[in-house]
Amino acid sequence: PGKQMAVDADLSSGLINEDQARERRKQLEEEANFYGAMDGASKFVRGDAIAGLIITVINVIGGIIIGVLQKNMEIADAAHAYTVLTIGDGLVSQLPALMVSTAAGLMVSKAGVEGSADKAMGAQLTGYPQAIGMAAFVMGLMAFLPGMPTLIFLALAAGMGVLAYVTAQAQENKRQDDARAAAAPQEAKPPTDEPISTALAIDHLKLEVGYGLLPLINDQRGYRLPDQIKALRRQLASELGFVMPSVRIVDNMSLGANEYLIRIKEVQAGRGEVLPGKLLAMDPRGIAIDLPGKPTREPAFGLPAMWIEEVLRDEANFRGLTVVDAATVVTTHLTEALKENMAELLSFAETKKLLDDLPAEQKKLTEDLIPSQITITGVQRVLQTLLAERVSIRDLPTILEGIAETVGRAVTAQNIVEHVRMRLARQICAANTAPAGHLPLVALSPAWEQAFAESMVGQGEERQLAMAPSRLQDFITAVRQKFDAAANEGEIPVLLTSPSIRAPVRSIVERFRPQTVVMSQAEIHPSARLRTLGQV
Repeated sequence: PGKQMAVDADLSSGLINEDQARERRKQLEEEANFYGAMDGASKFVRGDAIAGLIITVINVIGGIIIGVLQKNMEIADAAHAYTVLTIGDGLVSQLPALMVSTAAGLMVSKAGVEGSADKAMGAQLTGYPQAIGMAAFVMGLMAFLPGMPTLIFLALAAGMGVLAYVTAQAQENKRQDDARAAAAPQEAKPPTDEPISTALAIDHLKLEVGYGLLPLINDQRGYRLPDQIKALRRQLASELGFVMPSVRIVDNMSLGANEYLIRIKEVQAGRGEVLPGKLLAMDPRGIAIDLPGKPTREPAFGLPAMWIEEVLRDEANFRGLTVVDAATVVTTHLTEALKENMAELLSFAETKKLLDDLPAEQKKLTEDLIPSQITITGVQRVLQTLLAERVSIRDLPTILEGIAETVGRAVTAQNIVEHVRMRLARQICAANTAPAGHLPLVALSPAWEQAFAESMVGQGEERQLAMAPSRLQDFITAVRQKFDAAANEGEIPVLLTSPSIRAPVRSIVERFRPQTVVMSQAEIHPSARLRTLGQV
């Protein structure tokens, strides 16, 4: 299973194609069949081996009895004589019988080879001329041993020698023909008729790279890009509670040599350029870097950065800069692209799998809730809304309990989400707590609270924000100024609002600050240490 998973992982990451994966799977299947055949052969000959041992014991004991009672021999003389005779019988009959039984067991099991047994035996016997030649050499030596039938062994040795020579020549001719066929110009083959349905299949996650970035994939000396992507999938599963699909890595000759393109469901989600062999140095404060190199911008966050040589790593670290290699830059960009689009990757099938994988003690809750109170699609929508705001769905039992508490009285899906967020208050507060242990926040002023509340129109699912564009622009400017000032102080605050307007405020903020967290007052856990940085 481990080897099969390795083949699937290489296929998913684009390191091998379908034909290579099929060939590797065939080799694994033949290997498994071979070991199974050997196990079957051992069971096949076990009976003969036991019978041979019993016959040997009977020969010794019976011979001693016959020698003493019928031949009037001494016990010691009878034991010596009939033991020697038993050994001779074993050499003459038991060992050949054991070899024949073993060969018969292998023939019956065939080691999983396709085709009939005679064809498989012929192909395997003639497939290795070196083995036939060694057998011919041994038979030739045995012909000159005293007491051996010289003529018979010489004839067998000559016949096997000829067979080895003919087989070797046939294999050499085949190799030459294959080489000539490979060197000859290939004739254009008519296009094969593939099912149209194959054109409809899409890759959920794809990373296209230019030819200059291939060393990031194939380099065995360092931490390769596929290895980092595997670690990323494990990290996101731990953080967000959702195993993202495999990332297919393909080369794209239409891209620049050092460019890469991130696609989610065949739609571009990110693009950048990296320089293999160099390091990207950047200042988290966004200050320009005074080091020799090529100026650029970090593709994931847009920070000013500089591509520097490896020899400048120590100096950059001494200055307090963040220094990463090209593969890490691509992985970081992929991480942010996935977090922004994780909700789209949670399909109906993935939602059902999450529900099916719940522990046995949670099955009763699932059975009572689905489908009598809410469908799997409804659960999927709640989980997607949480993922869209980067809220982990790892604590799925608590989420389902929150849904069960409000699904009977909630008017809209957003109301269900807001109640679930209240149940996840401890988790949300912990995820946004600063390293110093406090929760930094910027509160929405009463004036803006009232402005948003008065701008809500409609009822139920039709409820939406209808605020004048000029007022929205004023709000955006105020939020940007306050959060930029907090960033200069090294803080990443959350925006705090009342529960009734949290969703519309978030819908506005995510358009210009998608990474900013918007929380309601009901989501503040009693144990959280708050630090208010101001008001908007």
